Amino acid sequence: MSSNFRDHIRPPNDPRIANLAELDAYSHAERMLKHPVAHKLFDSWRELYEHTEFKGITTQGECLPGLFMLQDEQAPVQESMKAVEKLLKGLTSAQINKVKHDFDARQWHSWMNPEVYMMQFGLRLDEQHAQTREDILAVLRASLSPQGFERARQLMKINHFLGELVHAPRVMNEYSYNFNLFGTPSATEPWGWNFYGHHLCLNCRFIGNQMVVTPVFMGAEPHAIDVGPLAGIPVFDREESAGLILMQSLPLDLQQKAQLYALKRDPEMPPGRVAFGDELTLTGAFQDNRIIPEEGVCAMAMPAVQQAQLLELIETYLAYLPEGPRFARMRENRAHLANTWFCWIGGTDDDSPFYYRIQSPVLIIEFDHHAGVFLGNSTPEKFHIHTLVRTPNGNDYGMDLVRQHCECMQKLKLPR
Repeated sequence: MSSNFRDHIRPPNDPRIANLAELDAYSHAERMLKHPVAHKLFDSWRELYEHTEFKGITTQGECLPGLFMLQDEQAPVQESMKAVEKLLKGLTSAQINKVKHDFDARQWHSWMNPEVYMMQFGLRLDEQHAQTREDILAVLRASLSPQGFERARQLMKINHFLGELVHAPRVMNEYSYNFNLFGTPSATEPWGWNFYGHHLCLNCRFIGNQMVVTPVFMGAEPHAIDVGPLAGIPVFDREESAGLILMQSLPLDLQQKAQLYALKRDPEMPPGRVAFGDELTLTGAFQDNRIIPEEGVCAMAMPAVQQAQLLELIETYLAYLPEGPRFARMRENRAHLANTWFCWIGGTDDDSPFYYRIQSPVLIIEFDHHAGVFLGNSTPEKFHIHTLVRTPNGNDYGMDLVRQHCECMQKLKLPR
């Protein structure tokens, strides 16, 4: 099968994209939520959203204690507060009512990466004036590193490119994303924001000068714009190549331990391992409490060179963080290297599609080549990529740090 995405553009009469030009985000969602197959996935997601209390991703069902601590990470809380203040000044009272939620509101967990507009919370950028869009993006810019903001904008523009390819500009475009605020921006109290839509979901929580930016979903179909002024190199090229180099450079016995299955869709896999919508990823939308056992090879069994490669790969994924928080996360990852695991599914030659996962008590990273959704490839190809970053053991959305903060504040209020 060809690995050029243009060889897999569906014809206009293909049922997957037929009549998309006539639909907007709402009518498309209505159609997809009634789809004879897809609706089962979306119904299960809504059930998880509405009736599941957050616990956190674990390896055995219980969160490990004592992993996270309140500390000064020199997070850009002041810059982000100023950006939010400017945004709110330009909004109407109706817009403010839509975008603002309690700091612990369930809408934190509403993010989802498909284009199906099921979770209609906050402000949708393509329904706002240009200045409001820019003010929202300014919050992202103030909160993320320059590399992180640039990556987010790349993915938004690729989403627009995909919408043009399949004649669905009102379903997928540069601004078909939602933004929500949680709590009141503060230099001392927990607050944050999320931003979600097709192939880009960010959840950012500040606790003083500390921040947690997970869950994070970044993906692209296709993985690059190939025409016009925005044409450029594929996104995720570093994540893809560095992961493959690490796997290829492991000693043969460790490669064999890391490789769970030789094929991306292996007949030896148990039923359900290839999941509708998620392919091989385990930590996607509405999987906040999933139990994921460690698999593959432990980093401490790797030679020093491969351990260094693994840490460099982790830092590549954390490039969206500002310098202080990124330094703090890498310090945590080095401290837990003895309990960090690396697993692989698929081939290990340069042309094979693959999946890999890095898993430790303080971090989970997933990389996955996908089959086509809007493009027509029925099996995984390298031009459709999903990546995820999670903080397991109860600290996605900064929840464990929020708990610690609230406990500290409660102690301060107790009579002495």
